[in-house]
Amino acid sequence: MAASVFLYHVVGDLTVGKPELVEFYETETVESAIYAIGESSECGIPIWKKKTTVGFENSEMRHQRFVGILNSFDIVAFLAKTHSLEDREQAMNTPVSEVVVPNNSLLKLVDPATRLIDALEMMKQGVRRLLIPKSIGWKGMSRRFSILYNGKWLKNIDTSSNSTSNTLISHPSSSSTTTPSPRRDRFCCLSREDVIRFLIGCLGALAPLPLSSISSLGIINSNYTAIEASCSALDATSKIPGDPCAVAVVEPTSDNQFKIIGDISASRLWKCDYFAAGWALANLSAGQFVMGIDDNTSPRTSPPDLSINSTGGGNGSGNGVGVVRLKKFSSRSIGFFSNPAIGVGRNMYRGRSAPLTCKTSSSLAAVMAQMLSHRATHVWVTLEESDDILVGVVGYADILVAVTKQCPPVTAANRAGETFMNEIQS
Repeated sequence: MAASVFLYHVVGDLTVGKPELVEFYETETVESAIYAIGESSECGIPIWKKKTTVGFENSEMRHQRFVGILNSFDIVAFLAKTHSLEDREQAMNTPVSEVVVPNNSLLKLVDPATRLIDALEMMKQGVRRLLIPKSIGWKGMSRRFSILYNGKWLKNIDTSSNSTSNTLISHPSSSSTTTPSPRRDRFCCLSREDVIRFLIGCLGALAPLPLSSISSLGIINSNYTAIEASCSALDATSKIPGDPCAVAVVEPTSDNQFKIIGDISASRLWKCDYFAAGWALANLSAGQFVMGIDDNTSPRTSPPDLSINSTGGGNGSGNGVGVVRLKKFSSRSIGFFSNPAIGVGRNMYRGRSAPLTCKTSSSLAAVMAQMLSHRATHVWVTLEESDDILVGVVGYADILVAVTKQCPPVTAANRAGETFMNEIQS
C-alpha cells in the first residue's frame, strides 16, 4: 500500500493551489524579512541574488542565484549582537545578505513529474525546499493525483517538446490567437511541511506504520543540542544546529539526567517580537529566556524602553511613517506568554513557553499531527514515566526516514511502475 503513495504520486500533485514563488532578494532589509518570515513555512524564507542577465533564464541559472534560507533564529541572533542593540534602526535596515548563512544545497530544482519517493530521498539528504516549475501542467487527467496520461509516464517538458499529447504541455494564453511559447519563469516552492501535510492525509495507505511508536521505528535523534538553564541565553547562538534549528534548555537532575524546561528555536521565535527577543537573548539566562522573569529575579542589565513602530505592514503605506509608541520591556513582550496572570513561580509561565514534547511510546501519526497543528519543525521526546526527562528530538527528516522505511528500493520501484503501466494499458 505504501508503494501506491510514493511511487504513483509526483511532486506536481502537491503543488495544487500553491502560490507562485516571489523571490526575496539578499538586498532586502531585516525588517522586511521579519514580515516575510511570518507568512512562511518552516519559519524561514529562501534568499535569492538578483537576476543579472537580460532575457530568458533557465531553471539551472535560477537555482544558481539561490543563496540560502533565512529563519527567525538567525534574525534574533543578529539582533542580539551589541551593535544591533545600540542602533536598532540600522539593524533593521541591514541587508539580509549580512545575516543569512549561505547554503546552496538547501534547495533543489525538480520536475513536476518527479516521483514523490525521489523527492523524499532528496529531503532525507538535507534538502529543505523543492523548486518546481508552474508553467507546465497536466491535461486531460481524470483524477487529481495521477502521474499517468493515456497509459504513459509523464515526461519532462524539455525532453518531450516534439511528443504527442501523451506528455506534459504548457498552458496557452487566452489573450493571444496564436500559440505562444511557454512561460518558464514561474515556480513554486514545496517545503518539508507541505510533504508531511500531504502524507498525513494518506495514513491509511501507510498502515500499520503510522500506529507504530517512534521508539520502535528508531527515529528518536539523541544527538540534539542543549544548554543548561543557568547559562547565558546568548550561548545558544554559538550552537545553532542545522536541522532541526532548535536548542533545548535543560536543568540537570541528581541522577545525571536532564530535564527540559523549554527551547530556543526557529519555530519558537517564529512570530515573536524580534527586537525584544534579541535583547532578552543578550541579557537573560537561558532559563529566564524561556520561562520569563518573575518578580524575584532580575536580568543582568536594565530592560530598555522599546519603540514599537506600528506601520501595519511589511511594505508600508502612504509616506511609510507609522505611529511610534513606547513600550516597557517585559519577558512577555517576546511573545511566548498567552496567560497574563500575575504571580510568582515557574508554573505561571507554562503556557506557550512550555516545549512541545511527546513520549517515547507516542505513535508516528501523533507526532506528525503535533508538528503540523503547532507548525513546529520538531518535537522533543521525553521518557515514558516522566514528563520532563529529555531523551531526544524528532524532526522532519526523522519522519521522512520513518515513512520511507517500507518502500522498495529504486530498482524495485521501477519494476513496480512498469507493472502498473501494463495493467493500465491492458
